[in-house]
Amino acid sequence: MAQGRIKRLRTATLIEEKQAIVSEVCICALCDREIPPALRDAHHLIPKSKGGVVTVLMHRACHKQVHALFTETELAKKYSSVEALRTHSEIARFISWVIKKPNDLNLQTRRSRNKRSV
Repeated sequence: MAQGRIKRLRTATLIEEKQAIVSEVCICALCDREIPPALRDAHHLIPKSKGGVVTVLMHRACHKQVHALFTETELAKKYSSVEALRTHSEIARFISWVIKKPNDLNLQTRRSRNKRSV
């Protein structure tokens, strides 16, 4: 019986922590705009498949754009930091375009023709 009570307490604490995170103001690591709670994505700077654990929060549109342009290998080798991502010409062009859009914009992103299928 005590085990169930402890589990309920842990679950309640986790729910409270998640609600606190959702109510926080978060800024996109890529475009520096505020991210609405429904459009927050955690981006692994080095993909999980390549052993990465560090994440940054991004708009869903920014996150989709990053993965539409780069393979996981490229992300791991060349673009494992936000600064490196921002230096890429396509990302810089995307940021200058998206910065003028509303924060709650959710785009459909097409895969780049330059990205090789793995």
